[in-house]
Amino acid sequence: MATSKEYKDFILDQLNLLDNITCKAMMGEFLLYYNGTLFGGIYDDRLLVKIVETNKKYNMQEQLPYESAKPMYFVEDVDNKDVLKEIVIETYKGLK
Repeated sequence: MATSKEYKDFILDQLNLLDNITCKAMMGEFLLYYNGTLFGGIYDDRLLVKIVETNKKYNMQEQLPYESAKPMYFVEDVDNKDVLKEIVIETYKGLK
């Protein structure tokens, strides 16, 4: 199942507290970048972020974006823009 355009638009709107968010389509899903760094994506209408030391404190559930992929963290509370912003920034820090 691919991600719907409506869900992608919703997630991008939820991330509007952050500058420099970009989104690239890939095989029916969407990769998300912050300041040019890939931090996660939207897979099957789920927001997933890479697992790094700096975002473990959020106790997110691990899920696979697609079969045979590395696990990622599932961001369940996408309605809270402030927490979402923190998660993206902490993930980004862990990738640097």
